[in-house]
Amino acid sequence: MKILVTGAAGFTGSHTCERLKSLGHEVIGLDNFNTYYSIELKHLNEKALNNKGVTIIKSDLRDNAFAELLPKDINYIFHFAAQPGISASSTFEDYFENNIIATKNLIDYALTLTNLKLMVNIGTSSIYGLEATFPESIAPQPASHYGVTKLAAEQLVLQKSREQLFNSCSLRLYSVIGPRERPEKMYTKLIMCAFNNTEFPLYNGSASHLRSFTYIGDIVDGIVSVIGNETKVNGEIINLGTEVEHTTQDGIDAVEQVIGQSIKINHVEARAGDQLRTKANIEKARRLLDYNPQTTLLEGVKAQVEWYKANFL
Repeated sequence: MKILVTGAAGFTGSHTCERLKSLGHEVIGLDNFNTYYSIELKHLNEKALNNKGVTIIKSDLRDNAFAELLPKDINYIFHFAAQPGISASSTFEDYFENNIIATKNLIDYALTLTNLKLMVNIGTSSIYGLEATFPESIAPQPASHYGVTKLAAEQLVLQKSREQLFNSCSLRLYSVIGPRERPEKMYTKLIMCAFNNTEFPLYNGSASHLRSFTYIGDIVDGIVSVIGNETKVNGEIINLGTEVEHTTQDGIDAVEQVIGQSIKINHVEARAGDQLRTKANIEKARRLLDYNPQTTLLEGVKAQVEWYKANFL
């Protein structure tokens, strides 16, 4: 199959490209290499993909010219590209343009494809709101510009299933961790602070926040399992993540255990819109995709520490 992956130089997108390639598919990556976080990390991911035979096209979904660079015989689209996370440096316009306008432009391209079997939107547990412990049928209550615009993007994609214009689904991911995690995310930052003997900024009250910290390999298992299951997943929203909950403090303890060094903590003001609890309800994923994540928090942290040591020490 010929597969397009947007946001291919990012954390989850790059791992998905590698897996799809290993499964024998022809993979075309697209990424705008924006400066939201380290360009060097994105190029490191790109190099890893190039070594596996995946080329990334540099283009921006906000500019309709991207469609001219892509073939018309794509079978699957996996749409990771987005303005991610909750960041004071990101404006509402950033979220709106990268999550809504970019998705609409990608949909317009998808409508020109005659052999498209499925468009997969990559959503987020942030769509649910401050607590994300629910089945997919619950009404979402996003509490951030990120969550609101990702919900809008999700609905734009699913609209095409309702109109019977092409098959689509949305996968809501839960607290993904592992090698290549973005530098502003919790585990990469914890590991960096441990090795560099610097302070980790812990948001007030967040030590007790609960998360479904899910290893990247388990997430990718769920993502690629939609291939061949187009009829089952068409029009569906599906949660992907582990059912095991850990506190932020558990995560700090795990990094300290793996590295064998305590981490200095600097308590900082809490972030507005930060989730209090996430626990992936994956009954639907089990039923439709036989989804069964197995990697423990400690195993995931060990893999991420080894990646960090190999690339940054």
